[in-house]
Amino acid sequence: MRVFVAGASGAIGRPLISKLIAAGHEVTGMTRSEANAQDVRRAGASAAVVDVFDPEALRVAVEDAGAEVVVHELTALPERLDFRREDLYAATNRCRSEGTRNLLDAARAAGARRFVSQSIAFAYRPEGTRVKTEDEPLLDTAAGGFGRAMAALREMESSVLGADGIEGLVLRYGFFYGPGTYYASDGSTVADVRRRRMPIVGKGSGVFSFIHVDDAADATVAAVERGAPGIYNVTDDEPAPMSEWVPVLAHAAGAKRPLRVPAWAARLIAGKGAITFALELRGASNEKAKRELGWKPAHPSWRTGFAESLR
Repeated sequence: MRVFVAGASGAIGRPLISKLIAAGHEVTGMTRSEANAQDVRRAGASAAVVDVFDPEALRVAVEDAGAEVVVHELTALPERLDFRREDLYAATNRCRSEGTRNLLDAARAAGARRFVSQSIAFAYRPEGTRVKTEDEPLLDTAAGGFGRAMAALREMESSVLGADGIEGLVLRYGFFYGPGTYYASDGSTVADVRRRRMPIVGKGSGVFSFIHVDDAADATVAAVERGAPGIYNVTDDEPAPMSEWVPVLAHAAGAKRPLRVPAWAARLIAGKGAITFALELRGASNEKAKRELGWKPAHPSWRTGFAESLR
């Protein structure tokens, strides 16, 4: 199939391009810079240097690619997450609202039949069970910057799932680790762990679901090829509380054992958003993706995945 990938130079876009080509697809990767376009071409794909916020140029690029499937992997997060920043998610919010609308319009104009969009598996409402399925509700009452991020996320998912004439699939990825991520050897989260700046907050009861970027790319290839329209959690097999995974990450990174701090102190230092993650976050079940996409993660647990990715 002819596949158009928006966000081809990102952490998941890079392995996704290679895996789509290996699976026999004809791929066009979209990026905003000619330098990144060269990387896309070296991987064996065609490149389109386009800004998603230029709807006419985007439409031409998707039509020229003859796209049968459009994959939306666009985000614009900073190199380091600072939950105290009110504008932390602003650029990504625009990608998820205006950018998604433009991509869907371009996909329709090109006659694409399928649209696969990234989302996140760590936005479920913090109530009830600690591990969530796709049918359970997302957060809808968050304040400030995270509240605006959730509004953009819900708008994006609704637009994709409700698109006329297009099979819309939403992949709710877990926290990425592996090359090009915050959890890579040169990533900002691992840097914080090595400096003992990522403590376990309170009881560390927030449940995290991780996914290696290569596994996320494999699931995305599967979603390009098969699966009914709908939502799929793309995570590994072992959701786990912060109190369990942070020490394992520290050991894999060659760092000292993490500190523990009370919630009130962490709130003063890192902000309310970080505390919500540390104490209230819900994990996500990958059973639907494994069953309906015929996919399973090659890195089934962060317990071994962290060490393998940080070698």
